[in-house]
Amino acid sequence: MIGPRVIPVLQIDEGGWLVKTRQYRSPRYLGDPINAVKIFNEKQVDELVVVDIAASRSHRDPAYDVLADIASEAFMPVAYGGGLRFVDQARRVVNLGIEKVIVNSALFTAPAAVEKMAAELGSQSVVASIDVRRGADGALVTTSGSGTRDEPETADAAALRAVSMGAGEILVSATDREGLRGGYDLDAIRAVASAVRVPVIALGGADGIDDFADALRAGASAVAAGSQFVFYGRREAVLITYPDPGVVASLVGLSAG
Repeated sequence: MIGPRVIPVLQIDEGGWLVKTRQYRSPRYLGDPINAVKIFNEKQVDELVVVDIAASRSHRDPAYDVLADIASEAFMPVAYGGGLRFVDQARRVVNLGIEKVIVNSALFTAPAAVEKMAAELGSQSVVASIDVRRGADGALVTTSGSGTRDEPETADAAALRAVSMGAGEILVSATDREGLRGGYDLDAIRAVASAVRVPVIALGGADGIDDFADALRAGASAVAAGSQFVFYGRREAVLITYPDPGVVASLVGLSAG
């Protein structure tokens, strides 16, 4: 049986190099992203997410040349996020062969642009990233800009609004857990998954198959991770890897969709 989607997330920085951050800070250089894509091809990965952290940080256009290389090499569907604020940017990314665009800050700063993306590209091609972190009191705080700006909406309200704009999927990203491998924020997943009727992807904190199972039980339809697929062991030696098909298939029945 085919298990739920298990999605590696690759971060690229200035120059298009593959990096990995912790809480979106202190990027560690890992090499050429194309090498990682080739390995994921061999391992028959379901889907791939590529995030340009430099585009998000610098408010610049996506690295279209890098995305073109990734799209031409990847055998699996690719979703891209980073710096997308305008419809023409999203259109150009999709025309390169990228199947989905991921928007975050634009949900709050340019909602009309998100609506136009969904209208032109189709809801199936627009993923809304609802970023969350824990405040000093332990409450969930919705953020944007890789966790640099707090937003007034709750995560479930922001997700509902994103769906009303036309987003066909919601990525729930716990920015304060990113790269730390301490498990997903299950409360955030539950809150969003119970509010919307579109697929929900969990991201931020995964450290193995047990975390995947927990996220799926909490209502996620798919799970995503970064460190889990580029590092090996507690010393985090660089190793591009992916679970065996049997391990992924063991998650059958836990997925929400």
